[in-house]
Amino acid sequence: MHPPSRQDYISISFGQGSGGYNNGKQWRRQSCWRKWKQLSRLQRSLILVLLFICGIASYPAVTEHLRGLTDGEQDSDNNIVLLPDIPNVLPEPIKQGQPPLPEETYPKKLSNKRGPPFQGRIQRKGNASDTVLVGKAAERKKEGEEGGVISWHGAVIDTEQATEGTKDGENKEDSPSNHKDKSPTESAVSWPEAVQEAFRHAWKGYKDFAWGHDELRPLSKSYSEWFGLGLTLIDSLDTMWIMGLKEEFEEAKKWVATELTFSKNVDVNLFESTIRILGGLLSTYHLTGDALFLDKAKDIGSRLMPAFNTPSKIPYSDVNIGKGTAHPPRWTSDSTVAEVTSIQLEFRELSRLTQEPQYQAAVAEVMKQVHKLEGKLDGLVPMFINTNTGQFSHQGIYTLGARADSYYEYLLKQWIQGGKKENQLLEDYLQAIDGVKKNLLQKSSPNGLTFVGELSHGQFSPKMDHLVCFLPGTLALGAHHGLPADHMELAKQLMETCYQMYVAMETGLSPEIVHFNMHQGSTRDIEVKLADRHNLLRPETVESLFYLYRFTKDHKYQEWGWEILQNFNKYTKVSSGGYTSINNVRDPDYPSPRDKMESFFLGETLKYLYLLFSDNPDLISLDQYVFNTEAHPLPIWPSNSTVLLTSTQ
Repeated sequence: MHPPSRQDYISISFGQGSGGYNNGKQWRRQSCWRKWKQLSRLQRSLILVLLFICGIASYPAVTEHLRGLTDGEQDSDNNIVLLPDIPNVLPEPIKQGQPPLPEETYPKKLSNKRGPPFQGRIQRKGNASDTVLVGKAAERKKEGEEGGVISWHGAVIDTEQATEGTKDGENKEDSPSNHKDKSPTESAVSWPEAVQEAFRHAWKGYKDFAWGHDELRPLSKSYSEWFGLGLTLIDSLDTMWIMGLKEEFEEAKKWVATELTFSKNVDVNLFESTIRILGGLLSTYHLTGDALFLDKAKDIGSRLMPAFNTPSKIPYSDVNIGKGTAHPPRWTSDSTVAEVTSIQLEFRELSRLTQEPQYQAAVAEVMKQVHKLEGKLDGLVPMFINTNTGQFSHQGIYTLGARADSYYEYLLKQWIQGGKKENQLLEDYLQAIDGVKKNLLQKSSPNGLTFVGELSHGQFSPKMDHLVCFLPGTLALGAHHGLPADHMELAKQLMETCYQMYVAMETGLSPEIVHFNMHQGSTRDIEVKLADRHNLLRPETVESLFYLYRFTKDHKYQEWGWEILQNFNKYTKVSSGGYTSINNVRDPDYPSPRDKMESFFLGETLKYLYLLFSDNPDLISLDQYVFNTEAHPLPIWPSNSTVLLTSTQ
C-alpha cells in the first residue's frame, strides 16, 4: 500500500442557519447581486484585483497550516503524519591532503606464508513500496494484508518498515530529518577526517545498541538479525584498519576472538556469507597478518562447501553451517546468476592460502558451466540458473542490475586476481561489454545522459538500478589493466549519469531505481516511480568515483563524493548514533527513515569515500589488490602462485 497522499488543498464550508435558511439565502444572494451591479466597471475590477491579491497572500499560511500537522494530528484517513524540521548541511571543510597515517596502518606486503536468492514471499526486483501505517490504515493492514521480505545484495527490504510516521517505540527526536548536523570540530577538517567522523558516529550506534548482532536499527536503538553472525562488525574490520581506527579495531578483534563462532544451527545465504564474512576475514588477515582471521576464514569457508552438493554443481542459495546441509529457497530451485558467479574471488583465495584445492575447484566448475551455456545474448546472461539442471531459467531478460550485476564484475576481477592468465574470463568480459554497448546503452532526453537500460524479450526498458553504478568503476579498472581506451571514455560518461541520479533528487541522494526519458521534448532526463524512491546507503556510485579519481586524478570526482557525504549526513544521520536508510529521496522535508543501517554502509560506502578522499595511491594500491563485491581488498596473485588456474582453461 502506498503512503497516503499529502497534496495540499483548501476546503471551505459555511455553517447552516436555523429556520428560513433557504429563503434568507436567496434574498441575500439577490440583494448582493443588485449592489454589485450598481457598481461601476472600474469599481468592480478594483475589488476583484484586491480579492485576488488577498487570496495569494493568505494561501501560503493556509497550506502551511495544513502541512504543519504536529505529533498526534491526523489526516483525513486517520493516519498520523510527522513532519520534522529540515536539518542543516555540514559546514564544508577546507579540502586538505591525506594526513600521514601511522606506518603500521598501511597494508603490509604479502609474505610467502564482493544478488542473492529471494528472501521471502514477494519478489519485485527491489521495487518495494515499504510502508508502515498507523490509525485506520494499520487496522486495514491487520485485517489480512500480508507482509514480506525482499533481498538483494545485502539489502533486506522489509515491507513492514516505516514510510509515513514512526513505529511504536521509535524516538522521533532521533529521526535523521530532525537531527542538526554539527561539524566534527569548530575548525576546518580534512575530507578523510570527515569520513572517519562519520564512521565513528555509525560505529557508536552499532556499539551502543547492536553490539555483536548483524545490523543496527538506529531509530529504535535496537538491532536486527539475519544470520546472527555479527555481519556489521565483520564487514567493518578492514575499514577500521584502513582508516587507522586502532581502538575500534581492537575491540572488534576481541569480539571475533572470543565470541564469533560458526558452530550454529542457522541457515545462511551462500553469496552474502561469502562476500561479507569470508571476504572480510580474508581481507583483514592480509592487511594485519593476524592468523586469527585466517583461522576464522577457514572455518566458515569449509562450512559453506555443502552448498555445492547439487546435481548440477551449481550451488544452492542456502547453507546450514551447523548441520552441514544446503537447500534452495522454499519457493524455487533456482539460484540467481550473480550469486553463483560472485563467490569466486573469495574461494580461490582461500585455496591459495590453505593449499587446499577443493574451494577453487568448486567455484571454477561453476564458471566453466556458465561459460558454455546457451541462452546468452552477445555475452549478456539471464538472471536465473536452475540448480538441478544447470541451465538458465526465466530466459529473455537481460540486465546489469539486480541478480546479474556482479557476474560481469567478477569476470574482470578474477582475471586480474589470477595475474591476467585466464584468457577465457577476459574474453567473456570483453564480449559482455560489447553486448552492453549493442543492446543496453542509450541516451536520455533532453541532456543526452548515457545510461544502461534493460532488455525484456526483445523490448528495451529505460530502467536503471543504482546497482548498475558499479559499472563505471569496473570499466575504468579494466582500462587501467590494459583493456581498450574506449572503456575509460564510457566509464566517464556513465559516471556523470550516476552522479546526476543524485543531483536530480531533492535530497541529493539517489533512489534505488530510475527511469530515463528518451522522447524528444522531455523536460527531465530522470523520472522515479513512487515505489523506487528509497535509498539504502548503497556504495556503488562512490565506489566508481574512487576508481575514476584514482585513474584520472580529476578532483571533480572527489567533490562529487563530498556532496554525497554531506547529504548522507543531512538526511540519514541519527543523533544517538548510526545512519538510517530512507524511503523517499524526493521529500527533503520528511525523507521517511526506515530504521535500518545496512552493514555495507560501513563495509563499503564509507570505505570507498575514505579512499576517494585520500591522495595516497599506495593506500590499497589497485596494482596490488582487487576488491571483492563487498569492498574487501584481496591480493593480486604473484606470478609464481602455485594454485591451479583451472577455472575455464
